[in-house]
Amino acid sequence: MRHGIGMTDSDSTPASKSSLENAMLDILARPGAKTLSPPELAHAMSPGDDWHSLLVPIRKAAVALARSGRLVIYRKGKPANPNDFRGVYRLGLPRHD
Repeated sequence: MRHGIGMTDSDSTPASKSSLENAMLDILARPGAKTLSPPELAHAMSPGDDWHSLLVPIRKAAVALARSGRLVIYRKGKPANPNDFRGVYRLGLPRHD
């Protein structure tokens, strides 16, 4: 959510969105990756200095993945509503306990 306006699925192109989503899920599925912050994901995808440009697309992809149940957005260690969260957050795969 930016300036009180919710994000929509049309904010990015379908091809780039799905490859970004797949990259995020692949990184989160790595052994030892419980939850990661958006900057940690961005560094994993683009180890150089150009990771900052991935932060907004990561947030948009995280919202879409959370809405479909494929990812969980955490705020203060608890699952957050993907349609209404602010501030610092982490991303993780759904747990199947």
